[in-house]
Amino acid sequence: MSQKLRDKLVIVRTLKALRSSRHYWLWYCSIASLCILGMAVLFHGCEARVIRRPTPQMDAVSQFWVRVLLTADVAECTLKAPSVLRAHRAGLSDTTGMAEYGSEPLPEVTTVTVSGGRLALAGSALPWNEVIINPEHPHIVNLNGSDYRGRLHLILNADGRTFDIINFVPLEPYLAGVVGAEMPDYWEPEALKAQAVAARTYCLYIKNRFGVNRRWDVSRTQASQVYLGVGGESAQTWNVVNSTYGKVLVSKHDDSGLPAGGAGPPGLFPTYYSSVCGGHTENSERVFGDSFEPLRGVPCPHCKDVAKLGVFFWPMAQFDRATVVRRLVEKYPRLGALGDIRDLQVADKSEYDGFSRLTRIRVVGSTGQSETLRGEDLRLTIDPTGRKIRSTLCQIVKWGDGWAFLSGRGWGHGVGLCQCGAEGLARRGTKMAEILNYYYPGSEIVSIY
Repeated sequence: MSQKLRDKLVIVRTLKALRSSRHYWLWYCSIASLCILGMAVLFHGCEARVIRRPTPQMDAVSQFWVRVLLTADVAECTLKAPSVLRAHRAGLSDTTGMAEYGSEPLPEVTTVTVSGGRLALAGSALPWNEVIINPEHPHIVNLNGSDYRGRLHLILNADGRTFDIINFVPLEPYLAGVVGAEMPDYWEPEALKAQAVAARTYCLYIKNRFGVNRRWDVSRTQASQVYLGVGGESAQTWNVVNSTYGKVLVSKHDDSGLPAGGAGPPGLFPTYYSSVCGGHTENSERVFGDSFEPLRGVPCPHCKDVAKLGVFFWPMAQFDRATVVRRLVEKYPRLGALGDIRDLQVADKSEYDGFSRLTRIRVVGSTGQSETLRGEDLRLTIDPTGRKIRSTLCQIVKWGDGWAFLSGRGWGHGVGLCQCGAEGLARRGTKMAEILNYYYPGSEIVSIY
């Protein structure tokens, strides 16, 4: 008999003896203690072990960094990091060349405030109005409980009492925090890939089109595209970002009007997308006023089976007259010249098979004058959340002392990619390139690096 087998027999006999003796409680307590100890080690280990993927592209040239406005007009914030944090002086357009502030790293938890019209780190006022917070490897910094990759740029506002916080992040890590925020990461990989390419293209277009005239390129909200930083990442989102690395869409007819030499090839266009088109996407010109060859409306029978019933067909939304008038005049002061707003009339709409999208609305006043607004502008002015009037695929009727929006379908502006439609196509085996070509006809995929 081997030594190993003899050892096992000894252990078994000992346990049996303990169980059969008056010392049974010793056996029970020993086994229970071992179980508790094992669970304690297991759960303690799970809590302490945090795996943070290193941030790629930190050596990318500045044109492939994205400046994301995280929050504006704040008076205080708290910074932490899994590594050393340092503060650097920075200019408005500076993303890589920095002069280090002091030789000591920041405290493990650093509070940023405004003191005497200056930014103050951990109570010490800085000699300048802008600072870059630079974390060491893995290049992650925690802002008020949320992790972001890259760097943070803090800019004191002209009022001397508040500051803006901008995340400097390379393009691909930025997308890893967008894809999972804009589309469920458990959806089909081909749909997620299409989302990644659309989001990458949209970011670069907006950066080139608007970023040159302001301190930031995109915001972290749906005003641009939703960005959650590390909190939006998962293995699935990183997989689709990496598998579409550097891929963007361009129009086969370069109608972008963007200046040459920007971050991306000629022909970039704003690859708009929305949650549920409701059955047919819309021409961009009729919603946003811009015209691009790939942004033409197409039939979409693919989203109905993916979207929840209460989203594809949304319930009636009611707004009283006082609320409608107040919100319209606050957003468009010129409407005050109309007197009391008496009616909202459909001035133009896109007709489809059994439903229509309201593209222009006439606002009629008591003076007899009227003004025309885009349907999407009116929708988001009356309902800034976009959660009651979910689209302009609806009807407007007078309802008591106000208006009702009914027979609604879809969610969002309906231009470009329909996210639920992309998932519907992917479930049928459609590949990323085919999905993108369907929703952006006249486009092609190219690589930027």
